[in-house]
Amino acid sequence: MEAMERTQPAGRREWLGLAVLLLPTLLVALDMTALFLALPRLSADLSASRIQQLWISDSYGFLVAGLVITMGTLGDRIGRRRLLLVGAAGFMVMSLVGAYATSPEVLIAARALQGVAGATLMPSTLALISNMFTDERQRGRAIATWATCQFAGGALGPVVAGVLLQHFWWGSVFLMAVPMLGLLLILGPVVLPEFRNPNAGRIDPRSVALSLAAVLPVVYGLKQLTVDGAQNLTVPLGAIAIGAGFGVVFVRRQLRLATPLLDLRLLRNPAFTSVLIGLMLAGIAMAGCGLLVTQYLQTVLGFGPLDSALLFAPMGIGVAIGTMTAPMLAQRMATRTAITGGLSVSVLGCLALAAAHGAPALPLVIVGITVLALGTGPLFALGTGLVVGSVPPERAGSAASMSETSNYLGGSLGIAVLGAIGAAVYRLNLPSGAVAPAVARTAFAAGLTVVGLVSAAIFAVIALLVARRQRPTSQDRAPQPAAVPSAALE
Repeated sequence: MEAMERTQPAGRREWLGLAVLLLPTLLVALDMTALFLALPRLSADLSASRIQQLWISDSYGFLVAGLVITMGTLGDRIGRRRLLLVGAAGFMVMSLVGAYATSPEVLIAARALQGVAGATLMPSTLALISNMFTDERQRGRAIATWATCQFAGGALGPVVAGVLLQHFWWGSVFLMAVPMLGLLLILGPVVLPEFRNPNAGRIDPRSVALSLAAVLPVVYGLKQLTVDGAQNLTVPLGAIAIGAGFGVVFVRRQLRLATPLLDLRLLRNPAFTSVLIGLMLAGIAMAGCGLLVTQYLQTVLGFGPLDSALLFAPMGIGVAIGTMTAPMLAQRMATRTAITGGLSVSVLGCLALAAAHGAPALPLVIVGITVLALGTGPLFALGTGLVVGSVPPERAGSAASMSETSNYLGGSLGIAVLGAIGAAVYRLNLPSGAVAPAVARTAFAAGLTVVGLVSAAIFAVIALLVARRQRPTSQDRAPQPAAVPSAALE
């Protein structure tokens, strides 16, 4: 396939393929947020202990975080469609096992195996989109639609779970996956083409082990920080240090290998690297603000889980609208301008959160999370397009896995670090002895103020980073690689 053929506009089959790829994208987003609402009921039915509840909620995320790098690169080698369909089948089977689990141990095992399968879905869908839509503008619209579906699913997850739990048992939350992935397995072989790198080489088992040893302790340590806070820093900080040490060994090995598991040489591209850093920092700010706001709605204002989910939904809807409208902005201005402009809007949203005090606090919180999220749309849509558009087609899976890893680590860092900052400010503003509810609300609002200000600073830093690193040329939008060997197309 020559370079001119790679920029051929997509046709009906590609757009139908995109519709099919949106199914696992929506499912993953729904699944990650819906479980939290179902956890109390399933824990009571299965008599799950507190430790078992943590593993039920966290085992999926641990395995996704640890394996997404491996799966992104594996798709480049064995075929992205093949990996997607295998992962979808595994996810569907484990969803059935989880829905009818009779003990916490069975559910934990099902969630862990769901994580293995789930790690195949997101990098495969994003890599396939980048290969199917080689025209710059069409790829931008396709990735924006993919991102919109991802964030809309995150917002709808608790709402859908609340409706299901009102009418059915907790296992219905897991059964959402069955019809969606069943449709993918039926239509995928028909409308999705196969792409793989014919010169990818073999997977290096030592690199896989090192990537797991690097990512899993870091994610575990960050999650422990959110549970224990400053009460016990030895275990979480020790886990993070161990993961960082394995990370150094992993990086050294990747730089020596001719066909690495993760091509770190891609980071030499300033545009590529700045977007990855921006995605991680944005994940920190959004996850930290999201954590504080959900706690504020339930702990301070006294809303129940479903009502809180409905009030919090504008954050996901805001990102969805921002990502969907991003391609239209890119047609009227440089990508760099669209991203930095959107991030400036996010700064305003964070400042609204910081100002949430007294009687108008709830409207300010809702407006703040909506505006904050809306402004991140261009970064997630156009930035992700820059990441996958900056690499040769045969490396799209590796690039997609790096994008997903940045998002996931950013979210974990945001919950751990900004959550700890909010908790510390809350404690500093509480007097010793008995505390009146009004005093506790004021103390929590002080924590929300500080987190809002820190998040505003984070978004300002991302805007400056993107403005300096992205070139103000047409190549800035979705740089195409020069003459490179094309991926195999079956």
